[in-house]
Amino acid sequence: MFSSSKSSVLKGGLGIVAVGALAFSLSACSMSSDSGSSSPSKDTTKSESAPEPVVSLPDLSKGVDTQVTVDAGFVDALTSLGLTPGTVGTATFTDGVFAFPITGGNVDYYDPAKSYRPYVQGEIDHAGSGISLTGGGKVVELTDFVIDPGTSELHGKVTVDGTVAAEDAFLFDLHGGTLKPLQMEGTNGVLEGTTVHISADAAKLLNSTFGTDAVKAQLLVGVAKITVATE
Repeated sequence: MFSSSKSSVLKGGLGIVAVGALAFSLSACSMSSDSGSSSPSKDTTKSESAPEPVVSLPDLSKGVDTQVTVDAGFVDALTSLGLTPGTVGTATFTDGVFAFPITGGNVDYYDPAKSYRPYVQGEIDHAGSGISLTGGGKVVELTDFVIDPGTSELHGKVTVDGTVAAEDAFLFDLHGGTLKPLQMEGTNGVLEGTTVHISADAAKLLNSTFGTDAVKAQLLVGVAKITVATE
């Protein structure tokens, strides 16, 4: 599943190294522009040839999932709007925790000491799952989440009453400042602590749909826990 440009990496516990690369990618979420891993002012991917990545994870289809423990403030905001959250497809919601299976994607990690930016590129896919918000006679579904570690953004499809309103909407900002160190659970890598926030685009869309101005940009949704299979 994994490849590397250095044979020593291949010989020395590649699974942990590969997940470590993913840890860099997710800890980059919401860091300031001088961190080197946020969206660059200059897109070097278009102006110069890409170097070999230090570590490449070409296939994330073995899972496992992204979980979000819902913040009480988000629940209060939904209650004040008369909205009821639910799940779509393969997503689950148990004891205040949403879970969305990882279905694919890839991540390349480049040497941050070099000039190539962003030094983490790729995506983490969650096809066939999502959340629903029901209220005021309307049902909004946010599905098929795609995490872009290079931009610290989560995009997805938006459906209103069964009609697609946006195929690729910017839904959530990801803030990695509180990310905990990488944990291993068996052969799975676990990253926990990134906070998930409503984007300005999503706030505008929800306010328009439900006829309110109560959904605020950067409203804290909850704390993410991403579990990735290494083999």
